[in-house]
Amino acid sequence: MGGHHMPKVPDASIYRVEDVPELLEVQKSLSRQGLRDPWLRNEVWRYDVKQFGTHRQRLMTVLFRGFGIGFAAFLATIGIEKAFNIDYTGGRHAHGHGHDEGHH
Repeated sequence: MGGHHMPKVPDASIYRVEDVPELLEVQKSLSRQGLRDPWLRNEVWRYDVKQFGTHRQRLMTVLFRGFGIGFAAFLATIGIEKAFNIDYTGGRHAHGHGHDEGHH
């Protein structure tokens, strides 16, 4: 899948669970049960809105990635079909007549 790059994930040591309310709640919930997740800090980077945007922004990026170029290709295809009078149901029209007019 050329052209796509994954965002660089920075070292987890620069992030703190305390900076992310959602993860802090997970940490507190685990603590109440006498548990601890030493890897929870590794998830903090996902909540960095400045670097990765909000969940909605990421969703819109994924859903509409390539939409512009795809729509332009669609319009170009329609334009070419109209310019060359191409009909995919019966072939190319010659003087407005298709292939299936009783010529066997």
